Amino acid sequence: MVVVKKMPGESDESLIRKFSKKVINEGIIQEAKRREFYLKPSLARKQKAEDARRVKKVWA
Repeated sequence: MVVVKKMPGESDESLIRKFSKKVINEGIIQEAKRREFYLKPSLARKQKAEDARRVKKVWA
């Protein structure tokens, strides 16, 4: 859970920016997109292997 406290003298815009950065860093949006549709376990394994191959190709 992301919690952002407002400091004295801090504007609402900076508070929103701070909240957005925390949400992105925690990966909440990516997790929600990943869970949007059910993925069968066999397809999840294939996707994970494909992602690993793609990462290995970039690093090589």
